[in-house]
Amino acid sequence: MRLRIWDSGKGIASGTLSPMGLHETVDVDLSPDELERFSRHLTLPEVGMNGQKRLKAASVLCVGSGGLGSPLLLYLAAAGVGHIGIVDFDVVELSNLQRQVIHGTSWVGQAKTHSARARILEINPHCQVDVYEKALRRDNAFEIIQPYDIVCDCTDNFPSRYLVNDACVLLGKPSIYGSIHRFEGQATVFNLDAESPNYRDLVPEPPPAGLVPSCIEGGVMGILPGLIGLIQSAEVIKIITGIGTTLSGRLLVVDALAMTFREMALRPSQPRVVIDQLIDYQDFCGSGADKPAHEKVAGLESISVKDLKSLLDLGAEDFALVDVRNPNEAEIACIAGSELIPLNKIESGEAIEKVRQLASGRRLYVYCKLGGRSAKALTTLKRHGIEGVNVTGGIDAWAKEVDRSLPRY
Repeated sequence: MRLRIWDSGKGIASGTLSPMGLHETVDVDLSPDELERFSRHLTLPEVGMNGQKRLKAASVLCVGSGGLGSPLLLYLAAAGVGHIGIVDFDVVELSNLQRQVIHGTSWVGQAKTHSARARILEINPHCQVDVYEKALRRDNAFEIIQPYDIVCDCTDNFPSRYLVNDACVLLGKPSIYGSIHRFEGQATVFNLDAESPNYRDLVPEPPPAGLVPSCIEGGVMGILPGLIGLIQSAEVIKIITGIGTTLSGRLLVVDALAMTFREMALRPSQPRVVIDQLIDYQDFCGSGADKPAHEKVAGLESISVKDLKSLLDLGAEDFALVDVRNPNEAEIACIAGSELIPLNKIESGEAIEKVRQLASGRRLYVYCKLGGRSAKALTTLKRHGIEGVNVTGGIDAWAKEVDRSLPRY
């Protein structure tokens, strides 16, 4: 197999991508099965035999096999990409299946990497699939990314996005970016050549921790990651085969509610951020992602769900329990006896006096889904002279440790 691949040295290699495609010359064979399997590609003049061979010769790493990674992996396998790597340390959960279509009910509780690998091989048994059942970290990023031609960023948090970006810049690898939030998604191509923008040109500094809610807290329309993941896979195929115009230098913004597609120009910032090493991305993003949510606010008093259950069982009346989730979440499950006061009404000041009245002469306990929003609520309340206690792990911990009859979401 003769390949022309990306320079693996540090820094973006000059002239790494030929207009003819990622691999200028390939010497691979397509079996009779592959000729039939990919016949609809072979009859496309823009792809043809040479393009299909380039796909077989190419290697693509997908960081994350969740909402974005699921459709991307399915279609890269179906397109005939010969070598796919998957990085993910998570297991399949029932709540994943609303959008993570590569996984099935029979795989709940098992590793996402193995679930994804099994499904890929059902689609294309000619594909080599390597799995990395671990988190991508600065001490393993180079080793994992190095063997691949293209990296797809299908992560869902800022530390991982900066890590993927910086490692790709240092290794001279193009990165296909996608992100989603509620009903809106974004996609672009980073680091395609020396003139391409990278993630730090789009997001120069990470937002304050907790400002952008995760899909767990904010929710996501199930088909949205499908749309964005397919766009990412299309960019991969175009780069490998050398056809069309990529999203490099263009940020595509999708609004699934209005079904609109907007395009924004994206250029390298001047002066450019110097990336010369991998750093501590958790510290850089101020995320404290390795800590429970209730520990992210200094000096915040907390209580475990089991201790809260003991208080409730005593039937004491000298405390108030407030749920700061959204009404639609409270319809799914709630802790009996709690008062629903959504976080946005506390932060706007609308509900401050209501909480003050509830807490008058009582001990105030506050919970949400996981503990992050309740911590924010208590921080706001503290500025108004109202003290309270955060329920560690929120209703998710309550459903796991106290009342398993409650649904988890």
